[in-house]
Amino acid sequence: MNYNNKPTLSFWQIWNMCFGFLGIQFGFALQNGNVSRIFQTLGANVDDIPILWVAAPLTGLIVQPIIGYWSDKTWGKLGRRRPFFLYGAILTTLSLFIMPNSPTLWIAAGMLWIMDASINVTMEPFRALVGDNLPNKQRATGYAMQSFFIGVGAVVASALPWMMTNWFDIANTAPIGQIPDSVKYSFYFGGVILFIAVGWTIVTTKEYSPEQLSQFNQQESQTTQTNITNSVNFTKGGVIFSGLGLLVLATVLGLDLEKELYLLAAGLVSFGVIQFIAAALKAKQHTSGGFYNVVNDVFTMPEAMKQLAWVQFFSWFALFAMWIYSTSAVTSFHYGSTDTSSLAYNNGADWVGILFAAYNGFAAIAALCIPIIVKRVGLKVAHALNLILGALGLASFMFIKDPSLLIWPMIGVGFAWASILSLPYAMLSTSVPSHKMGVYMGIFNFFIVIPQLLAASVLGLILRHFFENQPIYALILGAVSFVLAAVAVLRVKHTQ
Repeated sequence: MNYNNKPTLSFWQIWNMCFGFLGIQFGFALQNGNVSRIFQTLGANVDDIPILWVAAPLTGLIVQPIIGYWSDKTWGKLGRRRPFFLYGAILTTLSLFIMPNSPTLWIAAGMLWIMDASINVTMEPFRALVGDNLPNKQRATGYAMQSFFIGVGAVVASALPWMMTNWFDIANTAPIGQIPDSVKYSFYFGGVILFIAVGWTIVTTKEYSPEQLSQFNQQESQTTQTNITNSVNFTKGGVIFSGLGLLVLATVLGLDLEKELYLLAAGLVSFGVIQFIAAALKAKQHTSGGFYNVVNDVFTMPEAMKQLAWVQFFSWFALFAMWIYSTSAVTSFHYGSTDTSSLAYNNGADWVGILFAAYNGFAAIAALCIPIIVKRVGLKVAHALNLILGALGLASFMFIKDPSLLIWPMIGVGFAWASILSLPYAMLSTSVPSHKMGVYMGIFNFFIVIPQLLAASVLGLILRHFFENQPIYALILGAVSFVLAAVAVLRVKHTQ
């Protein structure tokens, strides 16, 4: 593929193109830092939190490739990707206003579903836009710029509840079953910032038309992709995955195991059914539709994606363990409270917001340092080193008793976070066909979604059966997962 004849963009053009990520991260950080708190406030038990979070990954699994596919095929007055920026920003802003006013637990769970879908509508085309607009030599800069804005946006968004209480004297406690005003006003402010930031990118950034992109990539060949397409045996895959899912379901029913495992069984069966549908479409030669093309692209992804899949899987399993359990781990282990209406619990929950702000702040700094590390040791070793720093950061939560000292492990977590958001995409970007940039970016995020589904299925079960339901051990499991990701990245066959 020849991308090198694309014009080089200036620093400020890349800045404007990536600025919307500042707003997207406001929504993402508010969701990650406060949804577990909202669930617990509305009556959820600690061991029910993972299953309530399942809305987010299921939404991503469905929305990301669909939005990617549609954005690849879209061209109108706003361009190719920007219409999705606009519609997603409107929906996310409305969701941020509604979420903290959820009167019951089931409404809050439903709003998480809607909010995560809306964020994905905006976020996935942003990843593809870097590939659309930048030549090879500027791709790493584009993704690093996105990481920088992610870090900066998340610093402010994660700290908002603490800031509302300590700077503006807004209450961080409320009667039992009610969301504190500090959380509500944080979500309102975040919604406004998200819409403004995404709007800035829409107004200031131009896109290449499909015809221009085609001219930039005239040497791209479809021969290999077509040959691979004809060799996929969807029926065999459907039998294997459906059979595994039914086996898991029978085991859960027969042994009366935890309800979370139904999710695992349903996921396996669903993936099998999807392959059966693809096989039927292939047999009837109905292979031009979006459904078949997305499913086929999953099985014919570039080799680099297959190798990076394990890296992403273990990296994001660790992150979701941290996001889901940090609030309950810190409030119970370091503050000694599980009472959501108590001052100790809410002070601990606010401190988790500060810790999340800290690792995102360190990530913004790391985004400036990572290119230097890559230049010295290469992409794979740099990513492995950053993941090990993240593992050390999470593991240290068990050994640090003073919560004020938990700021320091966030340095390692921040480096891991910045690296996860940039280096895998830098390794992947040159192997993705330009006309499928959106759908492949969506498929690549399957390896973000799948570990979250697994975390929702088994983390609560593991904590109950092996760690006396102590949330702090979820962070230890996250540290182990980071180490496995570091080992996996060293096995990736990638040309530096």
